[in-house]
Amino acid sequence: MKESSLIYDWNTVEYEFSRNPSNHPHGVWFDDETLRDGLQSPSARNPTIEQKIELLSFMEQLGLQKVDLGLPGAGPFHLEHIDAMLSHIKENDYSIRPGAAVRTLMGDIQPLVEMQAKHEMEIQASAFLGTSPIRQFTEGWTMEKLVTTMEGAVSYAVENDVPVMFVTEDTTRSNPEDVKMIYQRAMELGVRRLCVCDTCGHVTPNGVRKLLTFIDEEVIKDAGYQRRDIEVNWHGHQDRGLGVANNIAAVEAGADVIHGTALGVGERAGNAPLDQTLVNLKLMGVIENDLTLLNAYVQKANEYIEVPLPRNYPVFGEDAFETGTGVHASAVIKAMRKGDHWLADRVYSGVPAGDFGLKQVIRIGHMSGRSNIVWWLEQNEIEVSDDLVAHLFEIAKSQKRNMLDEEIHAAVTAFSSQ
Repeated sequence: MKESSLIYDWNTVEYEFSRNPSNHPHGVWFDDETLRDGLQSPSARNPTIEQKIELLSFMEQLGLQKVDLGLPGAGPFHLEHIDAMLSHIKENDYSIRPGAAVRTLMGDIQPLVEMQAKHEMEIQASAFLGTSPIRQFTEGWTMEKLVTTMEGAVSYAVENDVPVMFVTEDTTRSNPEDVKMIYQRAMELGVRRLCVCDTCGHVTPNGVRKLLTFIDEEVIKDAGYQRRDIEVNWHGHQDRGLGVANNIAAVEAGADVIHGTALGVGERAGNAPLDQTLVNLKLMGVIENDLTLLNAYVQKANEYIEVPLPRNYPVFGEDAFETGTGVHASAVIKAMRKGDHWLADRVYSGVPAGDFGLKQVIRIGHMSGRSNIVWWLEQNEIEVSDDLVAHLFEIAKSQKRNMLDEEIHAAVTAFSSQ
C-alpha cells in the first residue's frame, strides 16, 4: 500500500504554498536570535564563549543562514564573545552570515566597523528604533526626531560599508504613515534590509499578512523599488502564544527571513520558537534543511542557557514521542514489529520523530497494556514470561505515573530473586 494513501491531509485542501523567486532576493532564510534576543530572557544564563561557539556550530550544520551574535553596546564582555565567534566563523569558513544588534547610535556601530576590518567579513548591523505611538508618547519622541536619529546612524554605517538591517521596534502597533515614512527614508539612504517586528507579541496571523502586504505594496513598491532588491525580515514574540503561527503567516505573506530562538527563549514569554518553526516549514515542504541535529541543538541550548524545557514541549520535550497508554502504544508497537519505521513514526504522531533526530518510546504505567510490557522487556533484552508480564502489569496498574526504567529494572530484579 502507498504511504500517501494512509494519511488524508486536510492541511492541503485548497491550500498551496507558492513563491515567485523573481520577487525575492533569495529563498526563505532564518536568522537565529538565540545568542542575542534569547539571552535577554529574565531566566537566561549567558553561556561561555566555548558554549556559544558550540551552539553556533549547530546553527551552521542545520543550514541556518544568519545569526545575531549579540549586542556590542552592552560592553567589553559582550564584544569579547562576539569577536571570538567571528574568529570561529572565519577560521572554519562558515556559510552562516553574522550580525549584531545595535541601537541607532554611532557608538554602537563603531565596533562593527572595527571588527569588519579585523575579520575581513561583513557583519550586519541590526539597527533598531521604536516607532509605535505608545513608545513615542512614553519617550517624548516625535517622528521627526526618530527619522533624524535613524539618518545619522544609518548614514554612518553605510559610509563605513557596514550592511544595515533597519529594524522598527513594535511595528505591529505602529501607524502605517510612520512606518512608511521611516522605512522609505532608510531605503533612500541605502538600506536594503528591513525588519518588521512584533516586539510585544501583539499581532495575530491576519495582522501579519496585512502588515507585510502593506510593506510590500505601500512601502517598497510605492517608493519605486523592486521587491527582489529589498530583503524583508520578520521578528516575532510569543506573548499571546502565536509566535510559530505568525512565523508561518509571515512566510506565506512573502517574508524573506524569519527570526526566532531555540526553545523560544527571550524576553517576557519569549521569542517565536525557531525550532518549532523549522519543524513546521519542513513538514509543509517549504524548506529542505536536514534537521536531524535539531534535537541535539535544542538540548544544548537548554543546557547552556538554563531555561526550562517542559516535558510536553512540542517535538523536543521528553514526553513528545513517549506513550504509556495501551491502545496508542499497541498501534506503535504493531508498526515497529512490521519493521516499518515510517509507519511507527506516524500512526500516533503528527510529527515523524526520526526526521528530527528522535524516536518513539514505549513506557509502562497505570494506563499500559501487556503489549507495552512485552515490548519493553524485549528492547531491554530480558526474557519474557507470562508470570513476569503479569507481575509487572500488576505493579504498573498501582502506579500514579509512568514508571522510570530503573524502577522497572528493580521490579524485574525483585521478581527474579523470589
